[in-house]
Amino acid sequence: MSTDDAVLLSTPALSAMFRLQWEEVQQAWVLLYPEGMVKLNGSAGEIIKRLDGKKNVTALIAELEKDFETTGLQQDVLAFLDIAKQQGWVKA
Repeated sequence: MSTDDAVLLSTPALSAMFRLQWEEVQQAWVLLYPEGMVKLNGSAGEIIKRLDGKKNVTALIAELEKDFETTGLQQDVLAFLDIAKQQGWVKA
């Protein structure tokens, strides 16, 4: 199994030290944590708000492609999840 295959089957969730919240004033999703806040761009917010620890990455990508009526999001989603894991926002 390749690394991408393993990631596609993983079921990521938001790390316990972060809380996702919509900030009306900023018109953006933000991650709150004890030391501060991370403002997410639209794509990042759409991905993170769907992470429930039950849905695998393949299902997540399919849901995003359906909701936004597009295809070809796999590489972008995988790249974002890699960054999110490195930042500690997401656990697999």
